[in-house]
Formats: sequence, structure tokens, C-alpha cells
Amino acid sequence: MKWLVSAFIICFSVLHAQDYDIVRKNYQKAVSDKKICKEMLKHFENKSNTGLDLAYQGAFQAVWAKHAIDPFEKLTTFRKGKKNLDKAVKQNPNLIETRFLRYSIQKESPAFLGYKSNIDEDKMLLNRNIKDVDDIILKQMIIDILKS
Repeated sequence: MKWLVSAFIICFSVLHAQDYDIVRKNYQKAVSDKKICKEMLKHFENKSNTGLDLAYQGAFQAVWAKHAIDPFEKLTTFRKGKKNLDKAVKQNPNLIETRFLRYSIQKESPAFLGYKSNIDEDKMLLNRNIKDVDDIILKQMIIDILKS
């Protein structure tokens, strides 16, 4: 029985890691691909409101503001994304992936939206901890955003 529980945990962990690989790849594409962004928003609609799921939900919401046509929808969805990203960072301030997401949104958001206050703090954390990132996709995304 013990081995069955262990096998289940291992399988779940592998599937969960693969799920985030897809999410990370889609995050890179979402800025230029409205369809992918919308699919990812739907994907996170029914996920937990905590941790990395909440951070990705917030990041995709903020990116969706770029695709929305209606100015009110742009602002509303961006604010939701901002709120979710900040909440995710507050829940786990040392999670590098959450900080990366917030940094990437703040770095790319227009100044008039007033969402730039954590750029230096997040950039320092990313630079200090990038050596500890094991995921190849995530590590490359962080390197790319820090270079740009």
C-alpha cells in the first residue's frame, strides 16, 4: 500500500511539473497570441487562488489587457492581474517564479498604469537567486527578461 501512495505522489509531481512547462511556454507566447492568452485564462479560472497558480492567473490577466479592445476591459483586467500577482507574492515572497512574473509584467507595463514599484526589488531577487533555478525553461525566461 505504501508503494502505491508513493507511486501516486511521484506521478502527480511529474504531471504537475509538465503542466507548468506548458504554462511557461504559453506565457512567452501569450503577449503576441491572443488565442493562447485566452486559453490560459480559462485554464486558471478554476485553479486554486494561491501560490503559483494565482501568480500565473494574474500574469495572464495583465497580458490580456494588451489584447482587449475596450479601454474599460483593458484597465479592469490589468488591475485584476496586478492584484493577483501582488497577492501571490505576498503569500510566498521568496518564490522566484512568482517574482519573475511580477517583474516581467511591471517591466513591460506602461508607466501611466503606475505598476512599477517593485521592479528593483524583484530584479535584485532574480539576479541573486537565478543560480538556484533548476527548470531550464524558467531559467532562460528569467535570463531573457533580465537582459532586455
